[in-house]
Amino acid sequence: MRTRTTTISAGLAAALATVLLLTGCTASGGSPKGKGGASSAAAPAPVAPGGGSGYEGPRPQDQNLLAWTGDPNDAGHVTAQSAAGVAGRVTLVRIVLREQITWSNIWLGLAGIDPNAQLSQNFLGVYDANGTLRASTADVSPQLMTDAIAKPFPLAKPFTAAPGTYFIALLLNGTWATNGLTLKATGAGISVNAGLTAPNLRYSTLLTGQTSLPATVNLGEQSTSTINTGWGSQWYAIS
Repeated sequence: MRTRTTTISAGLAAALATVLLLTGCTASGGSPKGKGGASSAAAPAPVAPGGGSGYEGPRPQDQNLLAWTGDPNDAGHVTAQSAAGVAGRVTLVRIVLREQITWSNIWLGLAGIDPNAQLSQNFLGVYDANGTLRASTADVSPQLMTDAIAKPFPLAKPFTAAPGTYFIALLLNGTWATNGLTLKATGAGISVNAGLTAPNLRYSTLLTGQTSLPATVNLGEQSTSTINTGWGSQWYAIS
C-alpha cells in the first residue's frame, strides 16, 4: 500500500507541474502587451464635441423667421395704451442680431383692433446703435385696422444688417379705443429694463409730437416713464 500511494502522489505531482507550466506560458506569451510591457487596455469611446445635441429651445428659423424679441409662444400678454399716452411718441424695442441678415420685414403681434379708430401717419422702422434710421415702412394704418394676428410689415427698402444692436421703432398717430388697438407682448411688465440704462434700454420711448420717424434720434434720451405704465415688451420678429 505504501508503494502504491507513493506512485499515485508522484503522478499527481507530475500533472500539477504540467498545468503550472502551461499556465505560465499563457500568462507570458498569450496576453498581448503594450509599449513598455504594460498590458493594453481598451480605448474609451470618443465623446461627441459639445456634449451631444440636446434640446436648445425654439429658434426663429423654426418658424421661417430670421430673429425675434422672444419666442411668440410666450407672447401671451396683451399691452394697450391710450392715444393720449403714445400718439406722436417713438417707441423703441431693442433687438440684438448675432449674424448678418437681409432685413426685409418687421413682424408685429397685433392682438386686437378698433374698427372705429381713426389712424394716420403710423410707421415701423429700424434704428442702429448710433440712432440712425436704417429703414422704415410706408404708413401702416390700414394694416392696423384688420387681422389681429402676427403679420409682416415690409420695409420700403430692405437693407443688409450686420451683427449688432438695433432698435425697432413704432410710431402711432390718430385716435383709438385704449383696449381696442392692442399688441402682443410678454408679461414682464416694469422689469423689462432690469440692469439697463439709456442708451441701451430694451424698451423705451423718445420724443413727442412726431408724424414720421426722424432720420436720427438721440438714444441717450430714452425714457421709461410711458413703458412703466404698461406700454412695454411688444413682440417683434424679423424676416
